[in-house]
This record gives sequence, C-alpha cells and structure tokens, in this order.
Amino acid sequence: MFDFMPADVMPRPIQRATPIRSIAQSPEFARALRYRGQAPLILDQLNNTLVMRRRIGRFLDVAMVNRAPIDKPLRLLEMLQEQGLRRTPVILSPESPTPDLARLGAVPVMSPARIARLDLTAPKEQRRAALHQKWRNRLKHAESQGLRVSRQTMPVDPAHWLFQADAKQQGQRGYRNWPQDLTLAYVRTNPGKAKLFQAFEGNDSVAAVLILCHGTSASYHISHSTDRGRALSAHNLLMWQAINWLAANEYTELDLGLINTEDAAGLARFKLGTGAQLHTLGGSWLYWPPMGRLLRPLAALDRQVMTPRKTGQL
Repeated sequence: MFDFMPADVMPRPIQRATPIRSIAQSPEFARALRYRGQAPLILDQLNNTLVMRRRIGRFLDVAMVNRAPIDKPLRLLEMLQEQGLRRTPVILSPESPTPDLARLGAVPVMSPARIARLDLTAPKEQRRAALHQKWRNRLKHAESQGLRVSRQTMPVDPAHWLFQADAKQQGQRGYRNWPQDLTLAYVRTNPGKAKLFQAFEGNDSVAAVLILCHGTSASYHISHSTDRGRALSAHNLLMWQAINWLAANEYTELDLGLINTEDAAGLARFKLGTGAQLHTLGGSWLYWPPMGRLLRPLAALDRQVMTPRKTGQL
C-alpha cells in the first residue's frame, strides 16, 4: 500500500542527542548482518565500534572496521588483539583521516575517497535556496509535469523492479553495490527503516529512490530512472521529496555516498547539486599485528598514498 506524500512537509524541531554514525557502524546494519548469518564484533567499550569478519579464500580470515570514527587508534588495535584477533589482518577504513595509524605500523593501501553529506537541519526554504541553480531548475521542471509521488516501506521482494533495474545498471556501468540479500536483510530486520520513493506518470513508475534510515541519519542507497523519468527530471523530484520527509521526521543528515567524478560525473553533480558538502574519509589501511613493527617504516614513508583523491571539475 502506498503512503502518499503531503503537498508540503513542515520540519519539526531537531533533537541531536544521538550522535551521527555511518550506516556501516549502525545497529541497523549489525542486525542485517546477523540475519545473514554473520556475527559482527561490537566493541562496546569503544563507542560500539562494529568489526566485520570475513574469510578470503579457504584459509585467510580478515577483520574490517569500516567508516568508524577512530579517535583512539592505539586503543582500537589493542582491543582487537584482546578479542582474539592478534594474528588476524585488519583492514581499517576510518570515517576521517587518521594519520596516527602510520605511526602504529598500519600500511596505507587505498587513498581517501570523498563522500557527499547533506545537512537536513536547516528550514525547508534554506534547503531549497541551497540547491544548485541547474538542480533547482530540473526540480521546477519535474514539479510542473504532473508526476505522482508515493512513499512506502520497501517490500521484501527480490523481484521488485528497482532491484532488477539496479542489478542491470551495475553490470552495464561496472560498479558494485551491496549484495541484494544484504539489502533485503536490512529491510526485513529494520521495519520501516527502508523507504522507497517512486514517481509515477499515470500508472507507470518512471523513477525510484531507496533510502535506508539509521539512528538520526539516513543513506541514499539505490535509485533508477527510466528514459522517460530522466526526460521528466523525476529523480530530482524524488530526492527533494525524500529530503523533506527525512527532515520532517527528525533525521539530521543524509549520506549521499561516494563522489566519483572520473567514472560517474553525472551522479556526482546530482549529489552535490542538492547542496551537500564534501567530506574526506580516512582511506584504507592494513594492520597485521605480527608484522606491525616491521612495516612501521614503510607506513611512515608512504604518506603520499593517503593524499585524498582528486574529485576533478564538476
């Protein structure tokens, strides 16, 4: 059943008691992992940092700390060893640059990427004024096309047209999103936290956006527009409606994901056109306790790897 959007949404006062966490560090993500049979390690003494464990090949186990604020890197590495990961390679991908990891013997393996973050706490009028001019023009165009917008909880249906369209798009464009079963696990284990926004021309769905909510923030997960949807600027309308709904429901930030101007310049322009700001992540580091001291000089010398990736010109 569709939950139709009101014509106007008035944001309620925002409460900031809960700190913003990336979806990869959220209790909602942990529930989805457990449903799939994975058992993430939660470091409750370190702000509930989530550690994933995965086997690569037949014999190699690795631990991964993804999108976590690593304010105390030494304490994090000590706690991992205390949890029985003394001889396990650890891949660390901090939420922000963490140069102290080099001093502790971690080796940089991937330079920092950038993501787009949209603040949802400003009044609606300010959010609209912050839209880039071309983005706002497309929104006005979409608003004049008589499109019908619906909002509903994402069905737990692997045959849903959005999943099918996204899988086909990934194959054509050569990128990878979450495995479909992980998204379905998230939907199943977090009732009401996966919101599907769709735009209809008559009875035809011409665009869809799936937003995953977690804590006081949300993440732009997958989307698709048909050729007709692109001609009608339906994606802009859906994003605008989603932004307003999130703000009205006391979400304070929308994570729009990675900005890649080399391989996905159009999507990068779309994300930044919302008024979102760039945020630099901390890159990826490899820490292997048995080799930590031996690798420390290499880590210290390889600072150039951790220079943020260029986003290019938009």
